[in-house]
Amino acid sequence: MASQCDHAGAIERYYTEDSSMQENTAPPCVGRDVLVARERAALARMSHIYSKAISSVLEGDHVAIHWIFELTEKSGLVRRFDEVSLQEWRGDKIFRERFFYDPTKIVT
Repeated sequence: MASQCDHAGAIERYYTEDSSMQENTAPPCVGRDVLVARERAALARMSHIYSKAISSVLEGDHVAIHWIFELTEKSGLVRRFDEVSLQEWRGDKIFRERFFYDPTKIVT
C-alpha cells in the first residue's frame, strides 16, 4: 500500500487512550485501540492515500482543519473529497475528533 502518511501510526502517537472519533452525525467510536484498528482496516482497502491540510485554526485546546483527500481503492476507484476536522486536545494529545463532510459529494 502506498501512502503519503501513516494515519494509523499518527492515531497511536497523538491520541489519548480514551480518545474518540465521530463521522458526521454517526455515533462516536471510542478508545485509541479501536480507532487504530478501524483506521488499519480502512487503509487495507486502499492502494494509495493522499491528504493535504489546506488551512487550520487554533483556539485554546480546539483545532479546526480543512483537509483534501484522494483515496484510491485497490479496485482502482478514486474518491476525492473535502473534510473539516474539529479536534479537542488534552495536553499534547487529541482527546476528541469529529469529521464533517458531505458523503454525497465524494467524487468517484
